[in-house]
Amino acid sequence: MSKSILISGGTGLVGSELVTLLKGAGHQVRLLSRSKGKGESVPVYQWDYKNNYIEEGAFDGVDTLVHLAGAGVADKRWTKERKEEILKSRTQTSDLLYEKLKNTNHSVRTLVAASAIGYYGMDTGDVNLREDSPAGHDFLADVVTAWEDSTSRFTELGIRVVQIRIGVVLSNDGGALPKLLAPPVAAPLASGKQYMSWVHISDLVRILCKSVEDVNMIGPYNAVAPEPLTNKEFTKRAAKAFGKLYLPIPVPKFVLHLVLGEMAQVVTGGNKVSAYKINKTGYDFKFTRLQNALEDLAKNK
Repeated sequence: MSKSILISGGTGLVGSELVTLLKGAGHQVRLLSRSKGKGESVPVYQWDYKNNYIEEGAFDGVDTLVHLAGAGVADKRWTKERKEEILKSRTQTSDLLYEKLKNTNHSVRTLVAASAIGYYGMDTGDVNLREDSPAGHDFLADVVTAWEDSTSRFTELGIRVVQIRIGVVLSNDGGALPKLLAPPVAAPLASGKQYMSWVHISDLVRILCKSVEDVNMIGPYNAVAPEPLTNKEFTKRAAKAFGKLYLPIPVPKFVLHLVLGEMAQVVTGGNKVSAYKINKTGYDFKFTRLQNALEDLAKNK
């Protein structure tokens, strides 16, 4: 059944892929964006969360919201101002959507909201984490907890809420992989023992699409492949797949902190996250093994 879907953050890495998939599945798609670009393939409505503004007509006929907006966690050094932007770009955008829906007649029945496996904390060792595992107690965990709180309250409006806790996204067009392979040689980071719970971008957008269509999906779901690997093993396999020289000598933790500051915790820590719940919905991963995912990306680079 065709749905009318409004996407925030639809021009980013994940959103762009999702728009193509949803349109291909016969859904009607429109975007919320800070600016109207030329030659957009779908209708675009402007919004500005800092000024509490959403263009009139954005919600007309819409039955599904996909909320992907949020400042990139690893795009810039974590100054006090940047950390505030990372938080507010998630919670205040959610609050704006909530207030607009609360105070207008609308037909929205589903919210699919981005979240992140940072919910569990930036370094949880080899503990196997499921959706009912406790939240962590660091900056990113606090951000994701507040983020999910801001989207959970849409249930008060009679809206089905699905929160997709996104892992390390593998894509040639952005995310972790190009950064990992950017230096002249590929090498493990810090101890190399920290886990990387990854997901191929093709699987991520298919999980988001399933969340839109499957009314039985409610609450948080980990969007990670069933094969989390240590940073050392991940880096070794990625180097081989892309024909990159692999150096088994780790980049020291203190060097990463000198270069990245507090943000270094994102790469020096890690999570071993379970795909059990999303598998239980009947979702069939296209890429369950890292080797297959890397070979696909290397072939299509």
